[in-house]
Amino acid sequence: MPRENITREATIGQLLDEAVDRVPDNDAVVYADRDYRQTWREFRDTVDKAAKGLMALGLKKGEKVAVWATNVPHWVTLQFATAKIGAILLTININYRNAEIDYLLKQSDCENIFAIDGYRDTDYVKTLYELIPELKEQPRGQLRSNNYPHLKRVLFLGPEKHRGMYSWNELLAMSVAVSDEEYLQRQGELSTHDVVNMQYTSGTTGFPKGVMLTHFNITNNGYWVGVNENFTPADRVCIPVPLFHCFGCVLAVMACLNHASTMVILEKYDPVNVMMSVERERCTALYGVPTMFISILEHRLFDKFDFSTLRTGIMAGSPCPVKTMEECVERMNMREVTIVFGLTESSPAMTQTRYDEKSLAKKCSTVGKAFPGIEVAIIDPETGEHLGPGKHGELCCRGHNVMKGYYKMPAETAKAIDKDGWLHSGDIGMEDEDGYYAVTGRLKDMIIRGGENIYPKEVEDFIHHIEGVADVQVVGLPSAKYGELPAAFVKLRPGANLTVEDIVDHCRGQIAFYKIPKHVHFVDDYPMTASGKIMKVKLREMAAELWPDV
Repeated sequence: MPRENITREATIGQLLDEAVDRVPDNDAVVYADRDYRQTWREFRDTVDKAAKGLMALGLKKGEKVAVWATNVPHWVTLQFATAKIGAILLTININYRNAEIDYLLKQSDCENIFAIDGYRDTDYVKTLYELIPELKEQPRGQLRSNNYPHLKRVLFLGPEKHRGMYSWNELLAMSVAVSDEEYLQRQGELSTHDVVNMQYTSGTTGFPKGVMLTHFNITNNGYWVGVNENFTPADRVCIPVPLFHCFGCVLAVMACLNHASTMVILEKYDPVNVMMSVERERCTALYGVPTMFISILEHRLFDKFDFSTLRTGIMAGSPCPVKTMEECVERMNMREVTIVFGLTESSPAMTQTRYDEKSLAKKCSTVGKAFPGIEVAIIDPETGEHLGPGKHGELCCRGHNVMKGYYKMPAETAKAIDKDGWLHSGDIGMEDEDGYYAVTGRLKDMIIRGGENIYPKEVEDFIHHIEGVADVQVVGLPSAKYGELPAAFVKLRPGANLTVEDIVDHCRGQIAFYKIPKHVHFVDDYPMTASGKIMKVKLREMAAELWPDV
């Protein structure tokens, strides 16, 4: 449905100045598990120092600044500092290894990279020395890499010193070399339609693509996300989702920026740390993917924590089980929790439920309505026909949220955005008579059994209500006879003792026979991307190995 075009023309730096003018002494950034707290005024001062430091190093407008780090303090500082001088923040998946970093640095023509020590079993510093051996031989600021001719600088996002790298403290100290006049002149050269962020798609299929997003894309997206959660400067938002992903750096950070709400950030996800942060900082909102909420709800210490201040937040990133949503509303006090739907290419949101939804059914089983300024359509993937309410097709959108394109991939961009400006999501959904959208699967996830279409989410939501089921994922299993069959990967609650027969018997007579997953495998965990999305492509591979002759 067409929506009125309501957008703001402001850069990220201008919005930061607005937040400081509104509530200079309110908390801007807090880490509850350590002594780290900055007001909006203090946060901007640090941002300005970092931005001037980058200029002192010689960064030009349009240069890319990669960040390979967990949600450490100053990740968000860097996000704003690069925006203020017209640089492009390039976010890196924290689970990337040598080959993936090599690909990204080359494909992006990246000029600068920040890193931390490492994450889990990957030593980031060691990886960079292996990929860029010149770091140990050449003076800082004079890097000439054979493998990465565009790369000029490597920096460490912390106080520690490493050979060939500038430390964060050194960067801040360099700020004195740039005058206020030079800094303001640089900011005056910026347009809200400049690319400010590049995020590489998770790459669960094919090579990752660099999604180019502008100030205009992500500031407007963040504004409407916050409106739908009823954010004000009084809100305190717990952010355990990764900042390298658009869930963190747009849905969370940009929503907080637009409404001057407090960001309570976790360096990495831990259910106890989430619960502690919510209680200690009296958070009003909590973000997470469904698996995060499930791990909180099932934690043995859940009843020890106070969730009374919570009211809203976002559950997104993968289909939201109705039962989990209901438990968040009842047990975590999140009666105004919302669901967002979109993809990185749509900045990322195109639809969202609202904090004041009157119908629990709409809140739990839909992804809400289109944002103002964004058109959403259900399009037949075969014919291109725009479909009416109640019909399944591909969810598409156009408006202020559509990416500028994929970096150096014009053919891939043309596949994603058609000649009429519609961004194709690859997700299957439908619209109801009230203008609410529901996601029923992905084009590649939809299971076709003997000509019958099966939408995995419908089967998943049914199995979720079986007593003892914590989570379930349904995928297509190759079949010589039927083409595909539905297979279920089930995660049980602690102490539950269900069998394959229990799952099948519960479905029998309740859903169409062809939808019943007679192939069931019980798992402890699912293969996940670093942003918390379940990798269904891996589950399909597992299914083919578990049941090779069906």
